[in-house]
Amino acid sequence: MFRKLFFLVLLLAASAKLPAQTMKVATYNIRYDNAQDTANAWKDRLPYMANLIRFQDFDLFGTQEVLYNQLQDLAGKLPGYAHIGVGRDDGQQAGEFSAIFYKKDKYKLLKQGTFWLSPTSTTPSKGWDAQLPRICTWGQFQEQGTGFTFYLFNTHFDHVGIEARKESAKLILAKVKEMAGNTPAILTGDFNVDQRNESYVLLNTSGRLKDAYEVAKVVYAPNGTFNGFKTNAKTDARIDHIFLDPAFTATRYGILTDTYGGGKTPSDHYPVAIEVQYKVKK
Repeated sequence: MFRKLFFLVLLLAASAKLPAQTMKVATYNIRYDNAQDTANAWKDRLPYMANLIRFQDFDLFGTQEVLYNQLQDLAGKLPGYAHIGVGRDDGQQAGEFSAIFYKKDKYKLLKQGTFWLSPTSTTPSKGWDAQLPRICTWGQFQEQGTGFTFYLFNTHFDHVGIEARKESAKLILAKVKEMAGNTPAILTGDFNVDQRNESYVLLNTSGRLKDAYEVAKVVYAPNGTFNGFKTNAKTDARIDHIFLDPAFTATRYGILTDTYGGGKTPSDHYPVAIEVQYKVKK
């Protein structure tokens, strides 16, 4: 009888979940390297941006507006991270990346890819009424310590095309369902619409993804997410978002309004950072 009880206890212990795990995720439009940004040149912004990322100690973060030279610069400043993604113009190095950075000693990359936000999503293309080619880069990751597997999707919606943004939201939801299935998923990005827009609502009411801002236990949002390099500009509009699968519980949400050099910002967008918890089965 004792032996049966002993083995029953072992069986229950083996099927139990590990304590809740924690992950820090962010999204950051870094502002492309524009020669006309003389007062906010990339070479001057880069050290502060990299230090912000290192200090915040993100586990994974999605980026937008990243040109190839900026990708190389960031990678050089962040040796603890690996990255994935391609340029939107040719699927290689041309045009802006929506690159994903992740801690290479914490996560194993299982799969990766990029699709275009258009009806011809497998090839470089513009979709619907978009002014520019737009992409979504994704990765399937496995946490090395626990074996927890999840997907991270990172995107940048068009700034002009109303129809393109709406159809892009629908496409991403379809891709999350098709690719991730029942595996937990996170969506980060610059969506070029705020929390009152139809495209945002499509994502936020999908049942699969929910804005971390709305469900986080602690929210720090002293401003909106676009600043235009003007720290005195005040708005409640959030155009950079992180959407979460129900498998994740958001504990903290923050719009990081850090400045340097007497009031300059590392980008014309503030990064959005969250902390989530999740359960892992043994």
